Amino acid sequence: MLNKEFKRKDVERMRNLIKGNVNDSAELQVGYKTKKEDHKEGDIWEEGGKKWTIKDSIKQTYTKLDDIKKQAIMPIFCPECNSIMKKRNDTTMYKKHQKCFDCVVKMEHKMRIDGTYNDYELNMMLDNAEGMVNDYEAFLLDKINTSNTQYVSERGEIERWKGGVKDKEKLESEIKHQVTEFKKQIKKRRND
Repeated sequence: MLNKEFKRKDVERMRNLIKGNVNDSAELQVGYKTKKEDHKEGDIWEEGGKKWTIKDSIKQTYTKLDDIKKQAIMPIFCPECNSIMKKRNDTTMYKKHQKCFDCVVKMEHKMRIDGTYNDYELNMMLDNAEGMVNDYEAFLLDKINTSNTQYVSERGEIERWKGGVKDKEKLESEIKHQVTEFKKQIKKRRND
């Protein structure tokens, strides 16, 4: 004798399994059916407030950072010439130009022939200068706002020191003023 009595949905489920209709419902459902969309590899769609994509036949969420990841991760083959990117300078050149070192050399050679290399070189140097100015600004503002009133010595004792920046606001405004002046000079040099 059975300890448990089978319900109607259990019997329907077993019938569906025996017939091979594994996706059929065992219960009668009332309501509307959602439109089933077939998606292919690489499609991006929105469902339930999230973006989805299919990668390697697997449904995955699509984040805002996926495009950035594609730029940051160096592929095995150069996108321009399809050669293997394993040379020493390929990593650096891919970060800057999204191509291998040999393709960058060819591009710069064509620029020298066309006479556009000097402008290209100047823009690269000004981009580096602007990045350095931004880095120095962040470093200096961080140092100003760091507390330096106490330190822990090698023996574990807390030492209280006097000194530091007396007028943080004035120093911050001076740094920001100098940074804007540097950026103006860089912009002026770009436009010349």
